[in-house]
Amino acid sequence: MNLPAIQAALRERNIDAWLFYDHHRRDPIAYRVLGLPSTLMVTRRWFYLIPAEGEPVKLVHKIEAGHLDSLPGAKHRYAGWQELFDNVKAILAKHRDIAMQYSPNNSVFTISLVDAGTVEVVRGLGKNVVSSADLVAQFEATFTDEQVQTHFAARDAIDSITAAAFQQIGQGARHGGTTEYAIQQWFMEAFRREHLVTDDPPIVAVNGNSGNPHYEPRAEGSAAIREGDFVLLDVWAKKDTPGAVYYDITWTAFVGKAPSDKQREIFEIVRDGRDVGVKTVLDATAAGQRLAGWQVDRGVRDHIKKAGYGDYFIHRTGHSIGTEVHANGANMDDLEIHDERQILPNSCFSIEPGIYLPEFGVRSEVNILVRPDRAEVTGKIQREIVTI
Repeated sequence: MNLPAIQAALRERNIDAWLFYDHHRRDPIAYRVLGLPSTLMVTRRWFYLIPAEGEPVKLVHKIEAGHLDSLPGAKHRYAGWQELFDNVKAILAKHRDIAMQYSPNNSVFTISLVDAGTVEVVRGLGKNVVSSADLVAQFEATFTDEQVQTHFAARDAIDSITAAAFQQIGQGARHGGTTEYAIQQWFMEAFRREHLVTDDPPIVAVNGNSGNPHYEPRAEGSAAIREGDFVLLDVWAKKDTPGAVYYDITWTAFVGKAPSDKQREIFEIVRDGRDVGVKTVLDATAAGQRLAGWQVDRGVRDHIKKAGYGDYFIHRTGHSIGTEVHANGANMDDLEIHDERQILPNSCFSIEPGIYLPEFGVRSEVNILVRPDRAEVTGKIQREIVTI
């Protein structure tokens, strides 16, 4: 935990304190931001208050009194519910605006982890509960230079593996046959060789399956890949080192002489929409302008709507990328939520519009790394459908 940085961020936002709360490890954000072990047996409620000024305060149950001992601050203990309430009242007494893992109307639902009853307790004490969403983005989804290098290392490995996968698909399709699942497992073996890890295996989707954004090939029943097939590869992984940052891309290909006119048309609409999003970020960053996630999504979505395929673009334009593939920074989203979180320096996210038709789907995904004065696409950029 970086206490001075957290307190500086609170002062910058005119927030009096950040109140962390958990039981049964329901708030993983708290454990990551505070640096607590995720293996604690937590059967009772604990609270940890970081004020904008002064010493933090711990409140723990008497039978789990050591759970926050790794953190600085004075310790208070409770056993009964009245004792708990009195202690919460006491530690919040000097503060008015309290940040919690809460989002108004559950808008940023990945942040809104504190239960309604606990929010009611804090509000009942006359406190103003505000969302910790921007604080979480700063401390969960911005990176050191060393972490950025892990993203680049993953990029180098995954870009090379993906290019080799297209060759593997071609050989398999023409000599003895292959399947979506077989290629997925080929990826996993390549990941092991390159010391890459992933939360889930990559997506390998053929023809109509590529029209399902979260299709998962299985050992039983996955589709064969043959001459004339359209193939989508969605590949994400990170280096097997502490604090490593994911790299996450999606490419499409055609097995045969040339894709159909329809496949080219849809790919070009998606590609150009992707480029609208990229340009929005690069231009705003270079100009020193503040940019929210919803603004990026809006431009991309408008492009696809104008092409007549708005109803087939059924997910946000992009997601925050960090030590988890879906991290807690700003998402490029004006569909699933109106994401007003600012895109922060030293953060990373995807731009990945898609059009999903019954017969095939196209998604084109790149990663953008934002620096204080510039932004960049961190990997190779697909310009046309790969011909295998």
